[in-house]
Amino acid sequence: MRSKEEVYRICAIKIRRVLVSDFDFHLPEERIAQQPLADRAGSRMLTLDRATGAFADRVFRDFPSLLREGDLLVLNNSRVIPARLFAHRAGLHTQPQHKVTGSVEILLTEQISEWEWRVLARPGRKVLKGEILTFGDEDLRAEVIEHGAFGERVLRFEPTADFYGVLEKLGHMPLPPYIHRDDEASDRERYQTVYAQQRGSVAAPTAGLHFTPEILEKIGNLGVEIVYITLHVGLGTFQPVRVEKVEDIHLHTERYSLSEEAASAINHAKSEGRRIVAVGTTTVRTLEHCALRAKGLPLGPHSGSTDIFISPGFEFRLVNALLTNFHLPKSTLLMLVSAFGGREQVLKAYNHAVQAGYRFFSYGDCMFLS
Repeated sequence: MRSKEEVYRICAIKIRRVLVSDFDFHLPEERIAQQPLADRAGSRMLTLDRATGAFADRVFRDFPSLLREGDLLVLNNSRVIPARLFAHRAGLHTQPQHKVTGSVEILLTEQISEWEWRVLARPGRKVLKGEILTFGDEDLRAEVIEHGAFGERVLRFEPTADFYGVLEKLGHMPLPPYIHRDDEASDRERYQTVYAQQRGSVAAPTAGLHFTPEILEKIGNLGVEIVYITLHVGLGTFQPVRVEKVEDIHLHTERYSLSEEAASAINHAKSEGRRIVAVGTTTVRTLEHCALRAKGLPLGPHSGSTDIFISPGFEFRLVNALLTNFHLPKSTLLMLVSAFGGREQVLKAYNHAVQAGYRFFSYGDCMFLS
């Protein structure tokens, strides 16, 4: 029989709150990739065996050889829009005589309805509810209809014939804040997967940036089935975690779509005991949300939104292997990877990657957990 002290110790361990700081690691500034490699498939790749904790240094071109005949490879085909805009302040809707001047930077983060978008404004303190913003030579006009914290606003755009066409003309690619340079013309193509189709993301599903048409063809020739889901990456990608306890984290919703083809392929793969290999944390979140929604199999085709948050202790129902880039310290994405690969094992692998000179984050190297 256990002593009272042992019982208290075990209970204390069970009720210990997981802290955001438990997912911290030291990352020198020079490890953050500021430019993409000229060769998409030229990235390094760290592999992690979840069962043993063993890791090895590879290159992404080895990725097809790590797949098995019969595997189902699932990719996110969301397309990044040029969501970073510069607006002119044009007064208050209710007081047109009230003149304001200056410009603000606007980042579209989530489409709420046909003409309404959630955005980040910088500097946020300048942008008031009821204010009118114009873009370009008044190619677009919008009213600020909601005022939130940390620079969050909701804009209602005036209807226009070709909204996305205007975005292509005026907008900039929304490079992450840790890339300390202005976007360049080459980012229009390079900060986009080669299979991107469904526009709506404000950040790239970066694990997919390593693929080339040749790599995808090689994978298909190996007898690996490939299907696509869609999740539009939104506000959560840009927002730092502002709480201390993991249990207090709440993510913004993101829109997703599961096609009939993808649902059928997933159902068949799972029923036949074949591996489901997810490319990117966005794919993991979509698949696991759909599994929870369906309360098991079979999955059915549908569209919706998800705010699923995956951290250690989560029970994965569909995903058996994961290709992902390296993520920010204390980020929700690192928590997801830690849930899949084990926190201690993942952080040990991350520390190795830092020491070995891997390139981190969106334009950086990748990691395969199986």
